[in-house]
Amino acid sequence: MSLNRRKLIFLLGATGGAFALNSWRSSGLMDVALAQSTPSSNTVSLPPLPYDYNALEPHIDAQTMRFHHDNHHATYVKNLNAAFEKYPNLKSQSVAQLLTNLNSVPEAIRTTVRNNGGGHINHTMFWRIMKPNGGGEPTGAIGKAIAADFKDFATFKKQFNDAGTKRFGSGWVWLVRGNDGKLKITTTPNQDSPLMDGNYPIMGNDVWEHAYYLKYQYRRADYLNAWWNVINWDEINNRLAQATKA
Repeated sequence: MSLNRRKLIFLLGATGGAFALNSWRSSGLMDVALAQSTPSSNTVSLPPLPYDYNALEPHIDAQTMRFHHDNHHATYVKNLNAAFEKYPNLKSQSVAQLLTNLNSVPEAIRTTVRNNGGGHINHTMFWRIMKPNGGGEPTGAIGKAIAADFKDFATFKKQFNDAGTKRFGSGWVWLVRGNDGKLKITTTPNQDSPLMDGNYPIMGNDVWEHAYYLKYQYRRADYLNAWWNVINWDEINNRLAQATKA
């Protein structure tokens, strides 16, 4: 689904295709519009983790974080850059823009962009919405929005975990803001982004096995429960605020 012009500009933070990244460094949109290029490099970059590999222990172990970031996310970036080398004209657009208008991507690399572009922006968000000593009840605007759309946090948490547990195979579970302004829980397969359906991802949890198998093995439900202990509600509030402004 294509987004309307105003919402697309919001998602990209762009005017005439230019990216004002420096002004977004503290913004919740930094990850969505994380440059698929900068004017000097024209390449996608792997963002550093905002904390040490072991910072989320005991809930997410250091080895998983190292493999997840340094191997899996890095591979998405590598594959995406390789695809862009074949079609250098795409370098003037962001990954978010390409995903929201996937049919405009040349068919020869469309699947590559879908899988690796989605993997890149999904994971860039993922690292930022977690932090050491996180968790607890949501506060501020996100707490009020969850109460309004899900009755209370306990109900929301149960529905979110249930959706993540039931997501067959690999994928993500999301809290998104739809075009109607309502928050809703959804899931996507593989590395598909909610942007592809016109929804803004407020938060999401990776339920690919590589996100949890070293520590939790087949116990995805245990991983989903533990994940709430590392949630960064401040960043999620930033994302909600940016989505609301649009």
